[in-house]
Amino acid sequence: MSGREDRLTHLDAEGRARMVDVTEKDVTHRRAVAEGRIVMAATTLERIVAGDTAKGDVLRTAELAGVMGGKKTSDLIPLCHALPGVSVRVSLEPDPALPGIRARAEATVTDRTGVEMEALTAVSVALLTVYDMAKAVDRGMRIESVRLMEKEGGRSGSWRAEE
Repeated sequence: MSGREDRLTHLDAEGRARMVDVTEKDVTHRRAVAEGRIVMAATTLERIVAGDTAKGDVLRTAELAGVMGGKKTSDLIPLCHALPGVSVRVSLEPDPALPGIRARAEATVTDRTGVEMEALTAVSVALLTVYDMAKAVDRGMRIESVRLMEKEGGRSGSWRAEE
């Protein structure tokens, strides 16, 4: 890397945390996709899919929690910009091969800064909600592989994770 890419943007010259100034950036359409998974016992997955948990519909509740988490990202991550008008979609899919549930979030906005953190937060909150709702059945669940899959927009353009 060279130039601007090789430095941490949230630190000033003295190493103090700072909010990145985005006022000079162009307003563009921004999009980010993140994913992750929660691995659990096969019987736990069966109960979630069947709706046999004390707290109700785990998958739909966790999807809604993920959307809410994505919208609240700037309240959770200290130097993250608030993005009015951000759109967040979350989907959870059971995967018997894990066994567990795969989460995917897509965040979009037209603004001066990206939505990677919103997508990552949405996936994380959705998976944490699955854990919370099913922990009485399976405390050994593992949240894994939360990562950014792709982003579009802004000065740095498009990026896609290698598989």
